[in-house]
Amino acid sequence: MTTTQPPLTRVIDAIAFAAHAHRMQRRKDKDETPYINHPVALVQILAVEAGIDDPDVLCAAALHDYLEDCCGDDSATTLQQGRTLLHERFGPQVLAYVDAVTDDKSLPKAERKRQQIEHAAHAPRGAQLVKLADKIANLRDLTDFPPADWPAFRRREYFDWAALVIAQVRGVNPQLERLFDQAHAQRPDDASPLVGAA
Repeated sequence: MTTTQPPLTRVIDAIAFAAHAHRMQRRKDKDETPYINHPVALVQILAVEAGIDDPDVLCAAALHDYLEDCCGDDSATTLQQGRTLLHERFGPQVLAYVDAVTDDKSLPKAERKRQQIEHAAHAPRGAQLVKLADKIANLRDLTDFPPADWPAFRRREYFDWAALVIAQVRGVNPQLERLFDQAHAQRPDDASPLVGAA
């Protein structure tokens, strides 16, 4: 376990680990930007915009999609192997936070979304901070770089669902909540044109 490393070194190691793990993945925006931009955005939101310096939280932010998107059925790495790797390299607390924000991809999407709402209030505080940063980053991306195949109504649905998730963690961090509210204020209205419409 490398939790004896200096905090900054641990965070950089987590970002490098995530960059390698997500190296073949792209975001859904029209430019198909590298996926690693998303975990880096979470670290930036937490550290720079909210002043959070807990290395376990920052490492978990960098690694938050690793188990969900890089382990399991479509990967050479099983979920258990991924968990073991995170535990050995980043420690039990980082693994606990990542586990708490990882969806069970064997469930239908609607059930995963329902469970995110239900589980958010009971997650460890560090995982709640990661969840807040994740929703902030996603809302910002949906506003600035929406997927080409997401019409306004689908983006509105995501904004509305994200608000239900974040309602469960209100009181955890006022600065992150303000950032979420600012991002949510950009919700497309009913008059928004369809993205990608001819």
